[in-house]
Amino acid sequence: MITITIKDIPAALHRTLKSRAEANGRSLNKEIITTLENTLHGSPIDALAIRKNAVAVREAMGVYLTQKDLSSLKNEGRR
Repeated sequence: MITITIKDIPAALHRTLKSRAEANGRSLNKEIITTLENTLHGSPIDALAIRKNAVAVREAMGVYLTQKDLSSLKNEGRR
């Protein structure tokens, strides 16, 4: 393992990290590592799941807009 020293952390950032660590049941060090890992590696985007969710929401709302409808609504506010 490698040790890194971070200097001059703003007090507000420290409070936020400490608060998140407590809320997640982790040490401050583990919270910082987890935050860095999630930020740098993230999780892959599941485009199919996002599409399925969008279709389900559209069907539940019963709203079906065409590309022409969307363009018209977008341009309406630009006049």
